[in-house]
Amino acid sequence: MVVEEITEGVKNLAVAGDAAAASGGEGQRRGGGGSSNRIQRYMQQHGDVELSALGMAIATVVTVAEILKNNGFAVEKKIRTSTVEINDETRGRPFQKAKIEIILGKSDKFDELMAAAAEERGEVEDGEEQA
Repeated sequence: MVVEEITEGVKNLAVAGDAAAASGGEGQRRGGGGSSNRIQRYMQQHGDVELSALGMAIATVVTVAEILKNNGFAVEKKIRTSTVEINDETRGRPFQKAKIEIILGKSDKFDELMAAAAEERGEVEDGEEQA
């Protein structure tokens, strides 16, 4: 199932949204096993989601974004790449790491796909009664 594939691919994932950015706060949560559900629920509430990663975690974020896009949940809005300076006390000097930020928006089919996934899990949507 799509959700399990996404869950497997989001170990070192950061999720940040417009609301967090507008408040000036850090607004990032480090992902674990439930990150894919958090991403989808965040998108349900806010529409857009920003996935960001440093260094070797970039491949994971790109994979998650591609899974969400290929399965019809998201559309790519913007991709930014940069380098950030990291101060490593063990090396004694700063070094640069690659950074990626991917902004995804809900696809036209997002709500329909989420409803179908909820139905598969046996959940009841707001306003519906279970038979």
